[in-house]
Amino acid sequence: MADQIPLIQIKDWPTPLGAIYASGLDTDMMAQRTVVIVVDDDPGLLNSVARLLAHHGVESRTFASAEALLESDSVQTATCLLLDIHLGGISGIELQRRLAASGSKWPVIFMTANDDEATRSQAIDAGCIAYLQKPFEQHVLLNAISKAVAYPAQP
Repeated sequence: MADQIPLIQIKDWPTPLGAIYASGLDTDMMAQRTVVIVVDDDPGLLNSVARLLAHHGVESRTFASAEALLESDSVQTATCLLLDIHLGGISGIELQRRLAASGSKWPVIFMTANDDEATRSQAIDAGCIAYLQKPFEQHVLLNAISKAVAYPAQP
């Protein structure tokens, strides 16, 4: 079938993430330049998310740690931030708190493989527009990014 969207493979993750089809994005995402900052200590996830976003015309900047992001100036180019909660050094939640304390109003999407009520509560308290439990289907991520693009409080 000629109009079938290519299969996206995400290494070492169980289905439904192991083999899923890309879904369409909100037209607002395609109409404006969208840059997603992705912070996760899993190189496979960083690569997979970057490929997925590129497939949909969304730019991404990937970082293996919160510290690496803080040392860069990339956060200034962000439309939104996709942050893993459990990182090796500074956590995603602590990163969001630091950015918010410095005046950042970028919408944040948290993701975690270690979901529990306390983590969810901390993520919500830190300020997020979406909370994703890994593994998540790509349409869930794309919908969260569409929500971020529409979020009015960006700097």
